Amino acid sequence: MAITTCVFDAYGTLFDVSAAARHAAAEPGREALAEHWAQLAEIWRAKQLEYTWLRAITGAHTDFWQVTQDGLDWALEALALSDPALRDRLLALYRELSAYPEVPGVLSALKSAGIRNAILSNGAPGMLDAAVSSAGIGDALEAVLSVEAVGVFKPDPRVYDLVGARLGVAREEVLFVSSNGWDACAAAAYGFRTAWANRGGTPVDRLMGRPDHVITDLRGIPAIAGAA
Repeated sequence: MAITTCVFDAYGTLFDVSAAARHAAAEPGREALAEHWAQLAEIWRAKQLEYTWLRAITGAHTDFWQVTQDGLDWALEALALSDPALRDRLLALYRELSAYPEVPGVLSALKSAGIRNAILSNGAPGMLDAAVSSAGIGDALEAVLSVEAVGVFKPDPRVYDLVGARLGVAREEVLFVSSNGWDACAAAAYGFRTAWANRGGTPVDRLMGRPDHVITDLRGIPAIAGAA
């Protein structure tokens, strides 16, 4: 069955999750952060994801904006960078993360070929709306789907169910794209065709599924989807 729909994870896949710390570190008066911004971004992201998994397992759901704040607070304390003004600035920047450079062209190529584009993300609706608007990619997207519709984080199958329910497509028609190896594996086990944007060059996760394609960024997605 031909691919009719490309569904993208948002954070780390379309949007650069390191951008908030990197941009803040370049601002005047942020010398303490400048020395540690890459480590802060890494710890922040790791705790953010860890908290989604723990909340999904325990049934203690909250939205991704709260998880993002909790992860940042842990990271700032771990690096002895706790500062209310810095915290506020990082969170403001996180709501307007940069898209990776190839993203607009990839989405445009897919749309021009008649392939539907959508986001399926842990992000809360307000966060996603802000990021999509900031990146200027809204016109290329048919839908922005948030886990808040089902009240549980990925990789719960109810999240992947949102694609068929909202877009009316069979699993076999979907190319699911994520930079998170565990997400790509879970989506593959669910029945989507999958591409893992392995930006960090890490091994494939030993989980219940394996991605059909492993790429280093999103430039190859139109060809995989049959749009090029």
